Amino acid sequence: MATTIPYTPSPEWKSVNPRKLLPIHVHPNLQNIETPPLPFPARPPVFHTTHAGTYLRSTHLVPAAFPRLVPDIPLPEIPQYTPGRPAAERLKDLEAVMRELVEKQHKLTQGMLGGGHSVKPGTRLVIALFLAHAGGFPKEDVRSYGKRCFRSLLDSPAGYMVDEVWAWDPVQHGDSALINAHNLSGIFEWLDNSRDIANFLLSYLPEDVETEALPTRLKRLPESTSEARKEHGYCARKMVVVGHCFGGCTSLRAAMDFPKLFSSVILVDPAMVQPYTSIRDCNDIALASFSRRSRWASREDALRLFKKSPFFRTWNPEVLQLYIDHALIDDSNGGVKLKMSSVHEGLCLVGYMASWEMWELLDKVDEAITLRWVVPKEGYMGEEATRVRVWRRPANSSNVIFHFSGHLIVQEAPVELAQEVSRFLLRNYGSTKAHL
Repeated sequence: MATTIPYTPSPEWKSVNPRKLLPIHVHPNLQNIETPPLPFPARPPVFHTTHAGTYLRSTHLVPAAFPRLVPDIPLPEIPQYTPGRPAAERLKDLEAVMRELVEKQHKLTQGMLGGGHSVKPGTRLVIALFLAHAGGFPKEDVRSYGKRCFRSLLDSPAGYMVDEVWAWDPVQHGDSALINAHNLSGIFEWLDNSRDIANFLLSYLPEDVETEALPTRLKRLPESTSEARKEHGYCARKMVVVGHCFGGCTSLRAAMDFPKLFSSVILVDPAMVQPYTSIRDCNDIALASFSRRSRWASREDALRLFKKSPFFRTWNPEVLQLYIDHALIDDSNGGVKLKMSSVHEGLCLVGYMASWEMWELLDKVDEAITLRWVVPKEGYMGEEATRVRVWRRPANSSNVIFHFSGHLIVQEAPVELAQEVSRFLLRNYGSTKAHL
């Protein structure tokens, strides 16, 4: 027999302050969202037949409401069962993960989680990072964006946004120096690095983010693709450059001529100097490079001596170890030596004319390219020069000062730099995906 519950008044309660629904908008790239294949084989078209007629079967996809209320964050790593491991230990780990998830959920409801709103389209709009390092350093230092810094970035709220990362070594740096050892000139022009960067971005960067291993030698793209990139940029990619010192200057110079390729440039104290100033300083730096030591008895010996050096003493320990691991190579005569010789390092620093040119050209950089300056208080050539430089192109530009670091921000403050890059990505790109 059916019964009913008699009326019961509600007790007093504390409101959770229910939130309003997030407005639903038309996806800005709706017409270009590709329809993914259905995740199952084709099904029989006839679903059911009755005396009244036949029901046909068809399957449809519709975009989810845009944008999403929740941000895109990585899936939590759930502790897996391991034979022989005490169940109590796994339970403890699971409880820790659960506490984190509860805390994230609480922050989400309070609007404190960060990460923006997911805007997933059916086709990925790729966020690509291009890392260009300072003169005299290997690409692995900016990939401290690979160990310390980069891992911190990928673990950050913006980590889900990074689809691909390209770390760049100029022709005479790092491993490139070994490959090109017999082809390098006795003089170096910074503008050639700008041209090399542009050549890669126009003619060799694959059209899509690849999940399979790429060949060691990348294939050149059809000329039609390169020309299309010049005129319109990438079809489904946002190129975000992080350039330090020499790398910042030469990357932005490439952006001057090919602005459609670049969405934004994060300039980490770039080597852009007001013309005809600080000539003595530039020359002194180059001289120091020419005269620096380039061979050691072992990596351990090099590390021990570097730790005593004022130049290396301020580095993050993990970045310094990366430098030991990747900037040095076994010497056929015994011990280890620099991959990039002190001669080529000095030649790179001598060719500073491009840094003057880029300083002068700053106000001509396409305003569609977002500039984010990350600088120490003193900056590349002093505090006053830094204040002037970061406002040379005021439109679509912002800056932040790292008071706790010197010029070598990548080497001295990798985690803080990763956090800054993460915040920049979240502010400027939010999320780049949508549900169907």
